[in-house]
Amino acid sequence: MMAPFVCNPLVGRAGGSIQARNERRGGSSGSVPRSSGWRFGESFINTRFGPAALILLAVNAPAQAQTTQVVVTGRGLAPRPGDAAFDVVTIAPERIAESASARLESVLADVAGLQQFRRSDSRTANPTSQGISLRGIGGNASSRALLILDGVPQADPFGGWVAFPAYATDRIGLIRVTRGGGSGYFGAGALAGTVELESAGPTGAPIAGSVAYGSRNSVDAKASALLQNGSGFATLSAAYARGDGFVPVVAESRGRVDRAAPYEQASGAVRAVLPISGDTEVQANVSAFADVRDRGTDITRNRSEGADASIRLVGRGRWGFSALAYLQTRGFASQFAAVDVARSTVTPTLDQYNTPATGLGARVELVPPVGAGIDLRLGGDWRDVTGRTQELYSFTAGVPTRRREAGGSSETAGVFADASVERGAVTLTLGGRVDRWRISDGHTREALLTGGAPLTDAIYPDRTGTEWTGRAGLAVAPIEAVRLRVAAYRGWRLPTLNEFYRPFRVGADATAANAALAPERLTGFDAGVSLTPLRGASIGVSVFRDRLTGGIANVTEGRGAGTFPGVGFVAANGVYRVRRNLDAIRATGIELDARYDAGPAFALLSWSHVNALVSASGTAAALDGLRPAQSPRDLVSGTIGWRGDGLTVSTTVRHAARQFEDDANSRTLAPATTLDVYAAVPLAAKLAVELRGENLFDERVEAGVAGTGIIERATPRTLWIGLRWAR
Repeated sequence: MMAPFVCNPLVGRAGGSIQARNERRGGSSGSVPRSSGWRFGESFINTRFGPAALILLAVNAPAQAQTTQVVVTGRGLAPRPGDAAFDVVTIAPERIAESASARLESVLADVAGLQQFRRSDSRTANPTSQGISLRGIGGNASSRALLILDGVPQADPFGGWVAFPAYATDRIGLIRVTRGGGSGYFGAGALAGTVELESAGPTGAPIAGSVAYGSRNSVDAKASALLQNGSGFATLSAAYARGDGFVPVVAESRGRVDRAAPYEQASGAVRAVLPISGDTEVQANVSAFADVRDRGTDITRNRSEGADASIRLVGRGRWGFSALAYLQTRGFASQFAAVDVARSTVTPTLDQYNTPATGLGARVELVPPVGAGIDLRLGGDWRDVTGRTQELYSFTAGVPTRRREAGGSSETAGVFADASVERGAVTLTLGGRVDRWRISDGHTREALLTGGAPLTDAIYPDRTGTEWTGRAGLAVAPIEAVRLRVAAYRGWRLPTLNEFYRPFRVGADATAANAALAPERLTGFDAGVSLTPLRGASIGVSVFRDRLTGGIANVTEGRGAGTFPGVGFVAANGVYRVRRNLDAIRATGIELDARYDAGPAFALLSWSHVNALVSASGTAAALDGLRPAQSPRDLVSGTIGWRGDGLTVSTTVRHAARQFEDDANSRTLAPATTLDVYAAVPLAAKLAVELRGENLFDERVEAGVAGTGIIERATPRTLWIGLRWAR
């Protein structure tokens, strides 16, 4: 896969334009579900694809006569010159295509410090643990880094986690990761940084695909098509993956109830880019996904599904502009169970049988012509999310006796300005925004299933607030091969509906929601130097210091056996926690990124070292001076490889230092070092065999520790063989 580039009919696809060559460098709450089982993809199949049909018709409509050169890119506005003052890492399209797991979360691990809450990937992890973060400030289900695709925020509207099975890697043309940087330009939620995904453009073969068979009867298949008419294009893609899975619990901890954890996932997307004039285009996207997996015992199945639609108008004339609108729908269901100490029996504890959520949003951005060497961005954005959890709990003899519904809505609206000035070797950037937020319709209703007698009918007061955030940076290039930079920033994040209203369980442990949570706020600064000592080589080093005020954590407040507010009964081997705002989390660290890619040989190295500590008082005083949960001190990723004559070979080593499973630092996850390999060997002009190996030496990668000391692991050795073709 190549990077998306300017599609100019006067230039042709083979050579590309000068711009292209430059870019390449760089239910109803009143009913009980009939069954606790689910049919794979039920909502996925029933998703309406009417908008996709309209897009395809538009692409195949007769092209209008053009009197000016039409430039179609399928991207947003040009990158901001002021980004030179921030710590930005780009993952090239070739690297995206060469992942041993062929999964987005594995690709993102090339940027050390960018991590999920847990080490498991989207084949076995509980989906609610897949929030992403950066710079060691800790995490939980919700992301503290903002993930966007073609300008659209991708976090789940209810929970803030990322549905990684929705993103087939062959649909992604470029990834830009900005560490730090605050909310400023991108919007609320970019506390620790921003991950920008750009869809693949009109550079691939008209028809392409791959299919692979792997360990434990696994299948991974992808297919895509490119349709072009004049200067417009459309892409269609589909992906499917399944596997019998591995046993998550390590061998010495297993009992009779432990088994392999299967998964089955599918996704599809249609995207069209149509020229309106020589410098304006419209981009339309429709996508959907379905994901079913469980946790390796009975009564632990998870189901996620969703559909997205967006439309964006981009103008690149004298007055640049972008206008975006989007809709997101999500569904989620999850079962929770308790396992006895001997791991011989499984009993249900919670059935969150439906968690529907909807997200609506819009963004407008304007780039006025203010003079040579000056870039000014003005705009505003709005996002409204609503959702609720519907669940059965308080089981007796395996039968639920109570029902709970809890949820609400939240809305943010902001305006921003971001300016950059380039004067010779100096680049100065300054930006700020103001957001108004509102939390409304918050409620928790609990009732007995028999007779429907109400137990709780809580209505939480609506809340509003205003947040002022911004960023400033300076970059200086005293000589061509050296760039010095420094930046300061302030960002914020509104707690998710999940954090406000949804309790959850992990084994015997239970965590209660907290409708009174306050927003998180982060202030920080970083400084760095970038060196380009020779052609195709670069080295970047950054130091940073961040302070997250009001960081949300799962704070231990009791131990079973007993009955606790918001969760009910907790067994004798379980821990009771409540989501709380901590006083602060301080993170100080250093990051190094290096790459060499000047010929057939290439190498990448990324290292993040973070010292993060909690400041806490009150009910969380016991956490003062401890490390945030799931925050390793060191993360390292290194790759070496060769690309030439159609042959690609690479190997990747990744290391994660010791980290703590829990807020009290009482459960330790051992360090882990893994080796991945990838090879693509050509068989014919447009046919290649792919060989992939994940965790080749079968390293034990600990992903979780329960209160009884039961250890779960992430993906063991997994081998793949497959074919990739294009025509």
